[in-house]
Amino acid sequence: MGWVDSLQRAIDYMEEHLLKPLLIEDIAKQANVSGFHFQRMFSILTDVSVGEYIRHRRLTLAAQELSNTNSKVIDVALKYGYETPEAFTKAFRRQHGIAPSQVRSFGGMLKSYNCLVIQVNLKGAEPMNYKVMERDSFQVVGIKRELSLVNGENQRGIPKMWEDVHEDGTNDFLFGLNNGEIKGVLGVCVDKRHMQADMMDYWIATDYQGEVPEGLLKLEIPAAKWGVFEVHGAMPDAMQKVWKQIFTEWFPSNQYEQAEGPELEVYPAGDPWKPDYYSEIWIPLKQK
Repeated sequence: MGWVDSLQRAIDYMEEHLLKPLLIEDIAKQANVSGFHFQRMFSILTDVSVGEYIRHRRLTLAAQELSNTNSKVIDVALKYGYETPEAFTKAFRRQHGIAPSQVRSFGGMLKSYNCLVIQVNLKGAEPMNYKVMERDSFQVVGIKRELSLVNGENQRGIPKMWEDVHEDGTNDFLFGLNNGEIKGVLGVCVDKRHMQADMMDYWIATDYQGEVPEGLLKLEIPAAKWGVFEVHGAMPDAMQKVWKQIFTEWFPSNQYEQAEGPELEVYPAGDPWKPDYYSEIWIPLKQK
């Protein structure tokens, strides 16, 4: 239950500090993980970013206050972290469909995002195929983009990057280069918090031994103990499903936790939209 308890502590911390500036590193400390890993874990489990969740909660409470008190809109805006009434009105209208000034005369429905509560459900009936293996460091080559973790920018940027590499031929070029042990094209998430908070590098690359081809970059993947998880099914739903299973079922019931280092998604040759497509998730592990 330790993993569940730590995640709930982080959620409780956000709730207790909604009226104050919230830093991702302070939130992540409650869950005993890095800011990068907390944001990744949170977005995988909830399908929203940490920033979106906090914004939804603040605007939910703001609507309640406007409905139940005589507070001025400008005072509510400042209370919930908005520097100007205009910024508050824009965000409020996006969530609730009306302006803050209309709440008291509005006869329709407001949208409430309730505080998250972790519930333990019986799971595990569906087996997960995995192996734990050690591998020396190896080289991948490909392209990278620096993406922000703020407000879910990475969740939009990564699909766009894959769209671009399919359109410009980079995906096929990487498949042709692939001569390493891991067969296919890789999506690689790299934590950059030691250099720049709330940023990550995302690579689309391939396991390749040799001189770096012109136009590509090289990334050294450090030696690690890896958890390798099978994924069966069409993208992106099958991949997202297994990520959730890893965090909600596999980690809580195993002696491992996620170690520092890049995370890999392995996409072998084939049609990724077919229901029988095979892919893999690689996560660096350490003993609890």
